[in-house]
Amino acid sequence: MSLKIAFIGAGSTIFMKNIVGDVCLLPELSEATVTLMDIDARRLAESELVARKLVAATGAGVTIETTQDRARALEGADFVVTAFQIGGYRPCTVTDFDLPRAYGLRQTIGDTLGVGGIMRGLRTVPHLWDVARDMARLCPDALLLQFVNPMAINTWALAERFPHVRQVGLCHSVQNTVQELAHDLGMDPGDIRYRVAGVNHVAFFLKLEDAGGRDLYPLLREGYRAGRLPKPPLLMPRCENRVRYEVMDHLGYFCTESSEHLAEYVPWFIKFGRPDLIETFAIPLDEYPARCEEQAASWAVEAERLKSQPMDGVVKSHEFAADLMAAVVADRPLTIYGNLPNRGQLPALPMGAAVETPCLVDANGVQPTTVADLPPQLTALMRTQINVQELTVRALVEENVEHIYHAAMMDPHTAAELDLRQIRALVSDLLAAHGDWLPAWARPARAA
Repeated sequence: MSLKIAFIGAGSTIFMKNIVGDVCLLPELSEATVTLMDIDARRLAESELVARKLVAATGAGVTIETTQDRARALEGADFVVTAFQIGGYRPCTVTDFDLPRAYGLRQTIGDTLGVGGIMRGLRTVPHLWDVARDMARLCPDALLLQFVNPMAINTWALAERFPHVRQVGLCHSVQNTVQELAHDLGMDPGDIRYRVAGVNHVAFFLKLEDAGGRDLYPLLREGYRAGRLPKPPLLMPRCENRVRYEVMDHLGYFCTESSEHLAEYVPWFIKFGRPDLIETFAIPLDEYPARCEEQAASWAVEAERLKSQPMDGVVKSHEFAADLMAAVVADRPLTIYGNLPNRGQLPALPMGAAVETPCLVDANGVQPTTVADLPPQLTALMRTQINVQELTVRALVEENVEHIYHAAMMDPHTAAELDLRQIRALVSDLLAAHGDWLPAWARPARAA
């Protein structure tokens, strides 16, 4: 059968390389047509070069197409992958860090929660709605694989405005955390058995066992209290992963997202006048801007090399996308972790909120499984995240500027650092600075 995969935001070349490389490696997808779409002609050309090198290196029968026309990319698609960043690193991400820093509000990543996540959601959701609107017209049966942050805000907002568009939000935090835990415990990741649930980036390992059914939490707690854990980081070299262990020590469970992420989702680690916390827990402030600069420099060298050299050996990534598509196409059951609107699969959390749980994938699509035993302390923490997400979604759906301010006021880290007047002033400054990157109703003329 013919199979078309539309990749919207293919100028995210490093991420595109992982997904298209995985597609080339899976027999069920190896004859697919992959249409790469991006508005940036230069980056699209770089991604096309990489994609064609991947096809050549794997010997797959994948056909690569490129276009700057989103409608052309989506027409007749079976699967749609989104991976764009509205406003890019410059100017928007830089603004999201520089302005809060001027108020004394420091961040590490700024893409999921907090003022950085709220602003990114305001920039991103209208464009995801445009994709969903085109999908409803041009490929109504397609499945949207949504990789854009802020994942929970995006997933929730998509379901609010386009409930009939099939979608799932995908993240690599669960599988990456399994790798990190295996590294710390000196185990093979394949020997770890687990069950996870929560909201994206603040989900927790409710079960963590070895292949024989032994609970691994006592080993983690003992190792942390004795100072043997965490070991030097495996995946994120700038972050020593101490925040997640400290949260586990107090709340009892290990979080799915990295310590640099988690540090800015909660009120306990980044505090004005407490440099000891930054040092004790090795929190890499401004980590995301530093990473963006490094990746850009590294990719410039790699892109130049690929112009004259073949692709090195193609290795399967840890992303769920290609395996998910293959499971649907082949009707082969697969379990992944997916973000979907809560329709009862996580009864402890509000209905409609975007939640992350185990999901069964087959020819019927992505079907969430129910997790009914979420511990109350984790439920309480997740609700603090959902408060911010819901108010941001309400702002977008109702075009209500005041809810942008309300979302920032309810953010745990922002509220721990700034008072109400400071938060209002900061949000006003951010809205003014982002200007035309925001939907018209959120621009300063309406926000005043």
